[in-house]
Amino acid sequence: MSGKVVRIDAGRIVSDASYHDAFDEALGFPGWYGRNGNAWIDLMSCLDSDRETTELFVEEGETITLLMENAKAFRTDHRDLYDELIECSAFVNWRRLESGRTAYLCLAFAD
Repeated sequence: MSGKVVRIDAGRIVSDASYHDAFDEALGFPGWYGRNGNAWIDLMSCLDSDRETTELFVEEGETITLLMENAKAFRTDHRDLYDELIECSAFVNWRRLESGRTAYLCLAFAD
């Protein structure tokens, strides 16, 4: 199984706005991105089925790993956002499994 790695500087994430900015920039979300957890889940769920919506496309059978660099401060100083990332990522994979597709979203944290 092959995959893509998207590097995100978690050290920049200090607020809800900067959280959504980081993913918007890294994944090329559309201008109409709702900048909330539900919108994030919706866009992350269709990275392998819609080539037009985001700049990143995942081929069938590929995984996507969000490599959260400088994650220590993110984890300790912004625990609510850190937990949201984990919960939303898990929900993306659950939603995909429930619809008969494969789970493809992975998280990696580097300090």
